[in-house]
Amino acid sequence: MADLVKLQENLKKRGFAVSFFETSAEADAYLAGKLAGKTVGFGGSMTVKEMGLPDALAQAGATLVGHWYGNTHEEAAAAPVYISSVNGAAETGELINIDGTGNRVASTIYGHEALYLVFGVNKVEPTFEQALWRARNIASPKNAQRLGRKTPCAVKGDRCYDCNSPERICRALGVLWAPPKGIGHVEAVIVNETLGL
Repeated sequence: MADLVKLQENLKKRGFAVSFFETSAEADAYLAGKLAGKTVGFGGSMTVKEMGLPDALAQAGATLVGHWYGNTHEEAAAAPVYISSVNGAAETGELINIDGTGNRVASTIYGHEALYLVFGVNKVEPTFEQALWRARNIASPKNAQRLGRKTPCAVKGDRCYDCNSPERICRALGVLWAPPKGIGHVEAVIVNETLGL
């Protein structure tokens, strides 16, 4: 069982803004209230999709930018606000993403007025090493399977094989030890539900 109090305390010590919600509906309402009328970029987050967050933001008058909405990764990266999930979160305060194209990793490091990292409790591990292991050996194989990639991890679904497949989706690693200086507001939005991969 994840120590969510420890996670929140350590994220705050590292300089992240932190919000916590028991349900996706509460998190959706919070973010829709904060981002009404804003232009919001997205990567391909299954967490965000499962929550129904894009619908909540659209109903609040936000403009959604991302490849799910017919835009390019570059257009999403140019949005003033960016929303992503994480592949792993450590109770010690590190937030981890692994990416194939690099659009999510890049957009969580630079280029926005505000960044919201939304994730469920299933992403939380006690240490940085365990969170990185989770990102590589749980999230990445499940994402490769979801995308129908021809990789060893997608075939077996059990771990990362550090393969050389041209369809490999784990090509870039991003770790946030603290909010990047170039982004005005960086907030971890934690939902007490199992969300995403």
